[in-house]
Amino acid sequence: MIAPASSAPSVAVERDNSGAAVVRIGGDWRLRHGMPATAPVERAIEAAGARAIRLEAAVGRWDSSLVSFVLHLEEYCGAHQIAIERGALPDGLVRMIALAQAVPEKRDARAADSRSALLDRVGAAVLEKFAGFGDFMEFLGEASIALGRMCVGRARFRRSDLLEAIQDCGANALGIVTLISYLVGVILAFMGAIQLQQFGAAIYVADLVAIGMVREMGAMMTGIIMSGRTGAAFAARLGTMKVTQEIDALATMGIPPMEFLTAPRIVALVLMMPLLCLYADLVGILGGATVGFTMLNLSLNTYLRESSAAILTATLIGGLVKSVVYGVLIALAGCYEGFRCGNSSSAVGDAATRAVVESIVAIVVACGVFAVLFHILNI
Repeated sequence: MIAPASSAPSVAVERDNSGAAVVRIGGDWRLRHGMPATAPVERAIEAAGARAIRLEAAVGRWDSSLVSFVLHLEEYCGAHQIAIERGALPDGLVRMIALAQAVPEKRDARAADSRSALLDRVGAAVLEKFAGFGDFMEFLGEASIALGRMCVGRARFRRSDLLEAIQDCGANALGIVTLISYLVGVILAFMGAIQLQQFGAAIYVADLVAIGMVREMGAMMTGIIMSGRTGAAFAARLGTMKVTQEIDALATMGIPPMEFLTAPRIVALVLMMPLLCLYADLVGILGGATVGFTMLNLSLNTYLRESSAAILTATLIGGLVKSVVYGVLIALAGCYEGFRCGNSSSAVGDAATRAVVESIVAIVVACGVFAVLFHILNI
């Protein structure tokens, strides 16, 4: 079957019953249109653990870009002792590959073109990132639709799963949030006390800790904690379900995985993040009160009264808004990496690592955006 003349080049990797990986090539392969990178295909083959691959092509128009793609793939297979079968390729393509392999490569050809190879790798990495951005936007759209259906009561999910996710994101996280928030409050108070004592302004340690926790540190530290705890758990659980083909089973039964798996987790984390943020603010202030009581000889009533006077309603609301946004970012990163996980046990760990890194980076970037926005709004 000939692909449509306007179709884009495409590559898909599947695994057949014999354990071999099937690389299906389709679309038009023209140099001016660009071609897919081989790196995602190589990772998919590695994730599948296949020791043999079979090339199948249903292409329209093609030129040397397709020949180059197949040659790079054969080079990878040769380096990793993977058998490759290209009998299902078009006869003209097979003859072109044989002609390209008939002339041996010069020994120093690649060394002479190392700069060009570096630029090729950088360009391929950039193109791969852009492709990943497109995948994320597609995931974001599907997640938004699932959340919309959940809000109107039309999503297919189990309420027990939602309650379990709420417990996991809320009550089960209180221990680590308590420890970290208390220590952050102690550290802020201790650093401020050393400086403010020199000017006889030790009472303003309470203002420093209260404003710092409510405006920035409470939401940010809670977000970072939940990134490493809950975001990684989302990615690992969904990745394991993908490896064991549970997600495919849900789709086969007509149950949308986005509604059944993603929406409850996003809603649970978004609901719990403001509560955890408020709790972290309170514990951080109590940590500062410990320093004020033991180091600065301030009474607990004086310290808490000064702290409450320093906290403005706009500052408190701003911190809660941040926590909600951080919760959305963490849930999206964890679920996205879980859904795009490979099909091996090592890929589950990689997905969890990527989820933590991406969510923490997103939180830091969002914190900077909020700082500029709140400055403009004079909050």
